[in-house]
Amino acid sequence: MYKKWFAVDVTEGRAIATGIGAVLAPWVSLIYGDGRLIPILLLIIVIGLDWVTGISAAKKDTVFSSEYDLKQGVPRTIFLLSLPALANLLDSMLGVPGLLFYGITLGIIYHTWQSLTANAYRAGWEKWIPKSVIEHIDSELQAKVERATKRSGSRDTNSEADHASKTESTTDKRNPNHD
Repeated sequence: MYKKWFAVDVTEGRAIATGIGAVLAPWVSLIYGDGRLIPILLLIIVIGLDWVTGISAAKKDTVFSSEYDLKQGVPRTIFLLSLPALANLLDSMLGVPGLLFYGITLGIIYHTWQSLTANAYRAGWEKWIPKSVIEHIDSELQAKVERATKRSGSRDTNSEADHASKTESTTDKRNPNHD
């Protein structure tokens, strides 16, 4: 089913991946700068995971809306992918070797990681998230629960009471003077 060229197994999957890479890599290099494929791939993966966990959490919270996904999610994703390109242009203009690009890209990756972790928690996947990470994303988690509650228009008292007690216990561990 495959041919051997130069002692490399060329399978259909590898050929497709190579073709995609051959088309995309020059564009990534042109838009984001030379040698920046890895940070951009990481950013794309984190944004993709944020979409997956966000949709799962919204379906669990019963606030899923395809209108919200398409009308706000796609432009937001385009905006997030545009910021590193803008930073690359600023780096070129100022003559700095990637300072703004890496700062902005890593900042977006970090913020999106917090969002996807909070979404995973809301989706019911908290058993796979270490408690220290949950404590770290506590404010993001609270904000997402409040937004979901506002969008649904009705409160699910059991799941929110559950979340509130978990959130208070993690907050109390970090700050013993918390009221």
